[in-house]
Amino acid sequence: MRLVTYTHNDSPHRLAAQVGNQLVDLAVLAEKAGTHLPADLLSFIQAGAGAHETAARLLADGPAAWPAEAVHEFDDVDLQAPLRPGKIIGVGLNYVEHVEESSRSLDTDKDLPPRPVLFSKPATAVTGPGAPILHNADLTNELDWECELAVVIGRTAFRVSEEDAYDHIFGYSIVNDISARDQRRSGQWFFSKAQDSYAPFGPAVVTADDIADPMALDLELRVNGVTKQKSNTRHMLFPIARLIADISSGVTLEPGDIIATGSPSGVGAGMVPPEYLTPGDTVEATVEGIGTLTNPVVDAR
Repeated sequence: MRLVTYTHNDSPHRLAAQVGNQLVDLAVLAEKAGTHLPADLLSFIQAGAGAHETAARLLADGPAAWPAEAVHEFDDVDLQAPLRPGKIIGVGLNYVEHVEESSRSLDTDKDLPPRPVLFSKPATAVTGPGAPILHNADLTNELDWECELAVVIGRTAFRVSEEDAYDHIFGYSIVNDISARDQRRSGQWFFSKAQDSYAPFGPAVVTADDIADPMALDLELRVNGVTKQKSNTRHMLFPIARLIADISSGVTLEPGDIIATGSPSGVGAGMVPPEYLTPGDTVEATVEGIGTLTNPVVDAR
């Protein structure tokens, strides 16, 4: 199931399933069928497997059974970030070639990390598809991109084994891990990674049952139509199950939390000479099976 959050004619944010070029508002669909589904994605995730099963059953009746009030044409709505997560946990240095380019350009360790390298982004960094990435030249001249597969947690996870990790995943999306490379502070990444708009997220969350193998997805990032990153999730140093087990060994993962699983090589800092985002640029991050997350870069001053 492909789930999006949308607005229509200044409506509040609403949850819908995208089916082809149509969006089906799940709460309205359920109401007309005499049952209930949440109107927002976080509540839908928190409602558990029963909500997913109800939505799938109602959608399976087909377009002829969907009430007109529940259906919108894709081009008639505005997509928003799928949800506001409680936590965004970023993973650094999770592709071998990115470890090498980072050691060369960002003074990180040249050796492969023995455990996942973790950092956080606040929910205030989240911005949706089509929304601007803010470039404030008073704070950075080294604004960089990172296309990443996002794992959306579906069930509370604490001290979860690798064998059980996938049982706690709701679905998958895309995060563009925007970074102000010149705002690292004594090795700490928070301000570099955490500023407003530094976590473009979307355009959809695809439920886990519709992604056959999340460890075999192509990733690509383009700036102004030019490919900068191209890889596959199979090249992760620490696969998804290991990340969930490692994080949950000491941090409770809750429904709606996001793990941004790391960036492949091809970041701007690693170019020779380095390349960085400037106002007027357009960034497109694509993950196979999920779609393309597009954001313009604008002057924030």
